[in-house]
Amino acid sequence: MNARIKSPAGTAVSYASRPDDHVVDRTVSCSRCDAVCCRLTVVLLPADDVPAQFVGHDERGLRVMARGADGWCSALDHERMCCGIYEQRPSICRKFAMGSAYCRDERAKYMFEPAKGIPLRVI
Repeated sequence: MNARIKSPAGTAVSYASRPDDHVVDRTVSCSRCDAVCCRLTVVLLPADDVPAQFVGHDERGLRVMARGADGWCSALDHERMCCGIYEQRPSICRKFAMGSAYCRDERAKYMFEPAKGIPLRVI
């Protein structure tokens, strides 16, 4: 399924969902991951109530979760490798299913192609 949204600048942005994204691999666990999903771009929706210090804008003008200089989401708790604003995390993060097709794809991609100097620990 494809969907289109408009940025504040009026630019159309499209994204696709996967038909098999509802299939969850129960062997995948966040506790055995390096928070790979915290490396993805997270577009904020109008109803998201994220603290301002964690909000940035992408090249199209969309409100997104800001990233640190290391490429990680700025809300990531680096010591515990989990979300530092879990109760206020964006709706996109709430919907990202552990073990879903997208999760598995991202984990596989970063296992073989570590992102821009961000260390990946394989457990």
